[in-house]
Amino acid sequence: MNEISIDANFDSGNIEVLSVDGAKARLAIRKDKHSEFKQWFHFRVAGAAGRELELKITGLDTSAYPLGWPHYNCRVSEDREYWAAAPTTCAMDEDDGTLTVRYTPASDIAWFAYFAPYSMDRHHDLISEAAASEGVSYRKLGDTLDGQPIDYLTFGEGDFHVWLTARQHPGETQAEWWMEGMLEQMTDPSDSVARELRKRCTFHVVPNCNPDGSRRGHLRTNACGANLNREWESPSAERSPEVLAIRNMMDETGVDFAMDVHGDEAIPACFLAAYEGIPDLTDEHYDKFVRYEQILERRTPDFQTEKGYPEAKPGEANLTMCTTQVAWRFKCPAMTLEMPYKDNDDAPDAEQNWSPERCKQLGKDCMGALLEWLA
Repeated sequence: MNEISIDANFDSGNIEVLSVDGAKARLAIRKDKHSEFKQWFHFRVAGAAGRELELKITGLDTSAYPLGWPHYNCRVSEDREYWAAAPTTCAMDEDDGTLTVRYTPASDIAWFAYFAPYSMDRHHDLISEAAASEGVSYRKLGDTLDGQPIDYLTFGEGDFHVWLTARQHPGETQAEWWMEGMLEQMTDPSDSVARELRKRCTFHVVPNCNPDGSRRGHLRTNACGANLNREWESPSAERSPEVLAIRNMMDETGVDFAMDVHGDEAIPACFLAAYEGIPDLTDEHYDKFVRYEQILERRTPDFQTEKGYPEAKPGEANLTMCTTQVAWRFKCPAMTLEMPYKDNDDAPDAEQNWSPERCKQLGKDCMGALLEWLA
């Protein structure tokens, strides 16, 4: 029987083929360029219709987040639209840490990824469709190191400035699925939440802060190996033009509320991280975040407050990060929204685990919570 073929030479592709034996393969994840980060993978397998694949992704001990692999399921699709969870096991004592994926495709091509990919083509479709919507303006904030545009959308009529950014870490594709759901709602003229929010607020939206890393198949960095979410204190045109362009625009518009959208490798839940450790934090400032968090938890069972990151001690915030820099710089509520690569343990879905569809719904839920918060 013929051997399968495996390739990743496409937008956001990432895998190294170590060996192939029939329908079995040993694989490894390629590091981000100029970086030690590795966790994102995305590849396709051809020639296995009706045969059970056994795909072993090795060397996970040296991945960026080894705790992300236990209880994780690889995502698989045969049409690149619907992504399911493939049966996956983790053995950290095998071959320097091994993820074994088993799947029997019905057709001769199947696609595998760390999470459902969000291609640059889909990104351009998202930007174009939103920009063509009534009341939405488009602007290119600048260029990335690879020469890609930094896309920026604005809409709304109010004096309250809301900034929404996503995908500083390109392998966290959950973030742009969230953006797609949010933009679907906010550009729908029949949606009552969107209509009211657009009356009260002006929205500033960057759906993909890291196009270069997205296209290159990186987990966490841009074209030169910079982790953009550690560049917000002193961004530069040479190292982090994406952050420099976004922060400069924030300085022009001001910021009254900010959300930076991400995905978390290890924690099987949706949660928010805030700015407890910034200098000169007042109770009034921090209470604005707490109130939003409480509203979101009440509005959707997909969000919770028990699991999350440890809080920074007073005066010990990392001001190189987007949320803390923005909260300190503009004295506004700012937050990082995290979504899982694993399933959401509080509301599990055996078929898909955490999915693009639920990312999109959470984007809409966050807008409903914002309207209630503004009341």
